[in-house]
Amino acid sequence: MTMVAAEFPRPVRLDTLGDAPHDVTIEAEADERAALARRFGLIAIDRLSATAALHRQGDAVLAKGRVTARVVQRCVATGDPLPADVDAPFALRFEPGTDGRPEEVELSADELDVLSYSGGAVDLGEAAAETLALALDPFPRAADADARLRAAGVKAEGEEERGAFAALAALKDRL
Repeated sequence: MTMVAAEFPRPVRLDTLGDAPHDVTIEAEADERAALARRFGLIAIDRLSATAALHRQGDAVLAKGRVTARVVQRCVATGDPLPADVDAPFALRFEPGTDGRPEEVELSADELDVLSYSGGAVDLGEAAAETLALALDPFPRAADADARLRAAGVKAEGEEERGAFAALAALKDRL
């Protein structure tokens, strides 16, 4: 298996962490933001940062913090650029793994998301990138998207059909 280098690597060494929270702030550089924008299908990421408090719990590392970003997405209806601000809290548990991928586990609503790590560090940058991806609007729409689509002749869902086939359907219902 070929490992792809992370676009926003921010390793936090395990030997710098103890039982008490260790505060970390990270910020993505322009080239890292451009690479993440490509990965997530965004027009741009103008700003991306995260703050977190990390501490050890045995072999696990707990991280609680917040990702903030300024992104530009594309409207799913018109293709127009849509700027958006992201402010997403996260609570994660890094656990040692063999291949960098966590096992699939069932979590209750009050449990932390679990990520795997290998070696002597956890990657806070990748965790922040994944948090950003999950916080994005999956179907961003411009405020005037519906009006512009109607003007272009696209009918809204449930809008009554007009024309020869609609007339035939109306006749069929009367028979």
